[in-house]
Amino acid sequence: MTNGQLFSRTTQALFYTYKQLPIQQMLDFDFLCGRETPSVAGIISPSSHKFHKFFFGQQEILIPVYSSIEVACVAHPNADVLINFATFGSVVASSLAALKQPTIRVVSIISEVVSESDTKQLIACARVNNKVVIGPTNVGGIQAGAFKIGDTVGTIENIIHCKLYSPGSVGFVYKSGELSNKLYNTIACATDGIYEGISIGGYVLPCSTLSDHVLRFNNIPQVKMMVVLGELHGSDEFSILEALKQGKVTKPIVAWGAKIGGEVNSAQAKNKALREAGAVVPTSYEDFEAAIKETFDKLVVEGKITLVKELISPSQIPEDFNTAIRNGKVRVPSHIISTISDERGKEPCYAGVAVSSIIEQGYGVGDVISLLWFKRKLPRYCAQFIEMCIMLCADHGPCASGAHNAIVASRAGKDTVSCLVSGLLTIGPRFGGAIDDAARYFKDACDRNITPYEFVESMKKKGIRVPGIGHRIKNRDNKDKRVEMLQKYARMHFPCVKYMEYANEVEEYTLSKANNLILNIDGAIGSLFLDLLVGSGMFTELDVDEIVQIGYLNGLFILARSIGLIGHTFDQKRLKQPLYRHPWEDVLYTK
Repeated sequence: MTNGQLFSRTTQALFYTYKQLPIQQMLDFDFLCGRETPSVAGIISPSSHKFHKFFFGQQEILIPVYSSIEVACVAHPNADVLINFATFGSVVASSLAALKQPTIRVVSIISEVVSESDTKQLIACARVNNKVVIGPTNVGGIQAGAFKIGDTVGTIENIIHCKLYSPGSVGFVYKSGELSNKLYNTIACATDGIYEGISIGGYVLPCSTLSDHVLRFNNIPQVKMMVVLGELHGSDEFSILEALKQGKVTKPIVAWGAKIGGEVNSAQAKNKALREAGAVVPTSYEDFEAAIKETFDKLVVEGKITLVKELISPSQIPEDFNTAIRNGKVRVPSHIISTISDERGKEPCYAGVAVSSIIEQGYGVGDVISLLWFKRKLPRYCAQFIEMCIMLCADHGPCASGAHNAIVASRAGKDTVSCLVSGLLTIGPRFGGAIDDAARYFKDACDRNITPYEFVESMKKKGIRVPGIGHRIKNRDNKDKRVEMLQKYARMHFPCVKYMEYANEVEEYTLSKANNLILNIDGAIGSLFLDLLVGSGMFTELDVDEIVQIGYLNGLFILARSIGLIGHTFDQKRLKQPLYRHPWEDVLYTK
């Protein structure tokens, strides 16, 4: 057993088994006391994490995690305390491993269950290696203004109330935690505060005894008096008697021995023996505080303690964000804003419409898209047009680039999402991505009253192909049936179709140049969607421009084609065909 201090303001510990709260409480105490470095150097845990995040004041820090005590000790040779929160199965082995490390001086065992035979083994190992074991089942310890084990003394508010952010003159040793927090408060009120408080644990056979720590306190110059609190189990208070009788303790001890069954070990027997040996023992536990204060005051009168006006102010611990919100102390802007849906109520809502209402009123997919994309309920003919676009664009055969990619990915064994994404990534100006561009160019030309001839020729001079015009297979004599269906529907239901008619006039001119320069599905949807937006009377000119600019219309093709891409993926998985020949077999090599 060491003859002096166990801890200092530079003491660092290793924490066995990850425990978020007691580690954070240690770090908060460090900051409160103005320590420059955190007292927790590392965590020993089989966790796969490399680090755990904590706060040191307002700064967020990372504490490394190690797989074994040996590795942690090598990484942190200055960490000389191990705080052991191990479970029953590993507490003894881990404590013995720590005691055998040359860098570890003190092991504090918080675990609840350690057998008497195992405790004896720990005591023997500690003596051979000249180490200190606190516990088992101890509730921690604290050196005021310097170092704290785990959640000793509880909350930061209680630590501040007990003035533990700066050292006093009292060494306090106790069995376990039932009365300890009250005694910390009692000592703070009756004296200038605690220098060190330590729990030896509630077991009958502790690894270090009350007298071990009393003798240690006696050799610490800053400790001017001791307070000892026993407990129900054992007769550890009697270990102090011999030290008192032999004159090894020269500083005042205020002690109270708790009651247990049996004549010899009764509270009266313990307290009588302590009183006869020279300790200050009150006549009842209720008089304990008065005895502590009287002893302290006497030391002040004798000049052995000099009262100093408190100059140290504790650092302010920032309040945790969630706690501050809960207490109504802060307001925080949202990081993400959503104006299309809300799930905070009894049921989700789409643009303010409850999903139950959507089902009960028979809304279709087009209606849901209108709510989530345009944030309003469009007329039914608009929703039906959207549904038609999705159905007509769902797939275009296995040779289109998106379908081809999804098929190859599926045959290579990729998952559904990967296959879908591989197909979607090919969507662009040459595959399904021309709807927005077609709408944008047709709208600009139509709104400026540019003739189809002027529009096409100006695009040619710029080197830009007219979006929505041209097809690899379809031509003047074999037009795309999908375009005819959409235009027929629009003529029957849309209030006006001026953009569609303009697109048809452009087609007339482009067909005079080449037989396959027809209005394709992209051009048809782009021009018709402009008519839908304008004709519905629900969008301003700025709304329409924004919808085209953001990419809403290409979103229709993406949504529709996803159906087909997933279908191709499932089809290939059912067929279970292997990946066909390697790509390099199709390469044309040239010099």
